[in-house]
Amino acid sequence: MLKSSSCIAAALTALIATSAAADGELNLYSSRHYDTDERLYSDFEEATGITINRIEGKADELIARMEAEGANSPADVMLTVDTSRLARAKDAGLLQSIDSAVLEERIPANLQDSDNEWFGFSQRGRIIFFNKDKVANPPTTYADLAKPEYKGLVCIRSSTNVYNQTLLASIITNEGAEAAKAWAEGVVANMAREPQGGDTDQLRGIVSGECDIAVSNTYYFARSIRKDVKGLSADRDMIGWVFPNQDSYGAHMNLSGGGVAAHAPNKENAVLFLEYLASDQAQQYFSAGNDEYPAVEGVALAESVATLGDFKADTVNLSEVAKNIPEAQKIFNEVGWK
Repeated sequence: MLKSSSCIAAALTALIATSAAADGELNLYSSRHYDTDERLYSDFEEATGITINRIEGKADELIARMEAEGANSPADVMLTVDTSRLARAKDAGLLQSIDSAVLEERIPANLQDSDNEWFGFSQRGRIIFFNKDKVANPPTTYADLAKPEYKGLVCIRSSTNVYNQTLLASIITNEGAEAAKAWAEGVVANMAREPQGGDTDQLRGIVSGECDIAVSNTYYFARSIRKDVKGLSADRDMIGWVFPNQDSYGAHMNLSGGGVAAHAPNKENAVLFLEYLASDQAQQYFSAGNDEYPAVEGVALAESVATLGDFKADTVNLSEVAKNIPEAQKIFNEVGWK
């Protein structure tokens, strides 16, 4: 159960007491499109007296807007989904390094930028789902997805999808470019259909019989446990899941995260907001409100997320993974992954 706003206020008191920036405003550029995030914003405003002014849009649109605004950008914080976009914002000079003992202590080192320009606040496992009635021996590793025995069975998104880009970049980081290219070639050969739709559509593909194996982020499936998802929840029991690579480096995790804008006019408020996102209460809400895994260790999981069970997560440094995203896109192009 989520804690009350009064508890959140108490948890933030120490932070606010050390900040000269209590009250005022915060200009938030966010590509997170989840209605449940409203609670995050309203609780922060109530606890601090800081008003959040939101600009929402797709990540690429927000990055382009901040580039066009330049030094005159009103943005204080950018929130977005996936390491690839965080890296893109950093590489474009849109973020700044910050010094926060709270974030350094709370956010695991592998989930933050090596220059402290971005931090991960929630995680999603990118794992394998399968039809329990038709697949007796599902893949247990990412490499298995490329085995000939699964030819014509796999549904997975396009190569332009950031989740797939970061997954392949993590394989490059863990296993090398040659192995990553062989994997991508094998997956293309095993596709049940040309890539189409989002992660939920890959799961629906199992229900419809278009494919017997799918790759998806965990929160899309966990959401179908918490509430009704058309074309999925009613037949959810036919779907099993595997957290890959449990005997090696673990299941790939991608991030939702953010950083302080390079020209933030309200920098102290921006840092305070990021520190708030690392609080136990906000971390719990990422899980309860959007079926994600908290970035901070020890925070309770929502029931929908806990249902997926315990697993070993890949702890590769995502700053290193981000460096391999251009190579991942090159490989996708070379193997004809549409």
